[in-house]
Amino acid sequence: MGTTTVIELLSFENAVFRAYIFWVSVLILKMAMMSALTGSQRKRKQVFANDEDYGFLNMDGKSKPSKFGDPDIERIRRAHRNDLENCIPFMISALLYVLTDPSQFLAINLIRAAVIARIVHTFVYAIYGTQPARGICFFVCYLITIYMSISTVLSFF
Repeated sequence: MGTTTVIELLSFENAVFRAYIFWVSVLILKMAMMSALTGSQRKRKQVFANDEDYGFLNMDGKSKPSKFGDPDIERIRRAHRNDLENCIPFMISALLYVLTDPSQFLAINLIRAAVIARIVHTFVYAIYGTQPARGICFFVCYLITIYMSISTVLSFF
């Protein structure tokens, strides 16, 4: 690690930090869209998690028993849970990695690749359900997170 200060590393003058802010914002928006996708799928299939949602969302004033286990909705929910399990550690690890003053080219492309992999992962998990594409996308982001974490540990050890 060079003589660059934390303030310099976390400034908009730092291209790596700007890339981090941009791509993590894209990732957060993608994760937020998963909630909307779950809700729209519930509305389309008329399958709600809470009894009161039937009357409210159907606008018929009638309540039906809640239902879990719809395969289409559960697939989206699993994709969303997978995001929570993997995107949050990536975001933290990538921010700490920015503090190591990494190579600009490498860091920007690692961040970009991880986020694009998560977007594609969601697409193939929640919509198409294809392997091995889902597994490849998962491991791209996972391995980048591990690399960034190890690099950070070694930089501060």
